[in-house]
Amino acid sequence: MAEIILRPMEAADWSEVADLICVGTNYWYQTHGMGKVFGAGPESARLFCEVYETLDPGHCILAVNPANGRIMGSCFYHPRETHVSLGIMNVHPNYFGHSVARKLLNFVIHFSEQAQKPLRLVSSALNLDSFSLYTRAGFVPRQAFQDMLIKVPERGLMHIAPGTEQVRPATLADVDAITALELELNHISRRKDYQYFIENKAGIWHVSVYENSQGQLDGFLVSVQHPGSNMLGPGVMRTAAQASALIQAELNQNRGRSPVFLVPVDQTELVQTMYRWGAQNCELHFAQVYGAYKAPTGICMPSFMPETA
Repeated sequence: MAEIILRPMEAADWSEVADLICVGTNYWYQTHGMGKVFGAGPESARLFCEVYETLDPGHCILAVNPANGRIMGSCFYHPRETHVSLGIMNVHPNYFGHSVARKLLNFVIHFSEQAQKPLRLVSSALNLDSFSLYTRAGFVPRQAFQDMLIKVPERGLMHIAPGTEQVRPATLADVDAITALELELNHISRRKDYQYFIENKAGIWHVSVYENSQGQLDGFLVSVQHPGSNMLGPGVMRTAAQASALIQAELNQNRGRSPVFLVPVDQTELVQTMYRWGAQNCELHFAQVYGAYKAPTGICMPSFMPETA
């Protein structure tokens, strides 16, 4: 094959990219004995194009077959104040083994190096091919997360977490405090994301904050409800108790659903609370970083879209 062409995604590519995301992701999980991730089909995967292009137009790179113009692979990336986030990356099964993912990754690494910012991602611990791809390129696994899910009854959770009276819906007036808290505890900043979540023009987001008795924010948690993604995160909290209260609030925004959320494996108190609530493990993920890293001092709950570690 002639040299693979790399070019930015255009609006006319959205349907093909959504199909690629759906086919590539479902193929890997099904051939490894698991169910479909995108059970609602390719149309649901357009969510990634919609969200990333709203936040950062022009930041999806495509690998194109020079012989026929077909899209072989795609990778979203998200420049933020403190870092670059590597979003979902997919290769069509027809082009496995053609170094497509490596070429896409090299492009984003070069982008982050030119910006002089670390590159961060969340990757499946089950997919050793992707794990090897990232670690060979110089990424370092920094945190491990249990992917947990809870089937939320239509009436809501029966469990009551201490501190729930301190939780309320976020408003745009909270954006600065949310941004400052994440910078303090997780050492990254992405103000635009939180304004986007709270404005919720797409009608799929919800954000809760934990406000202490002095009126200061000690935590926040986002959730998304969409056929292409139903999960809690991103979120940052000072303590496990605050995390439980925020998780309860966002789970109750998802009555009748089974949202996924990522809990740090070393947060024993929080993990055990989730088990008592009926949580099941469905996967494991690593937060990986290429470049400078400072360990969080609070609890971090990353998300897959828009991705953060």
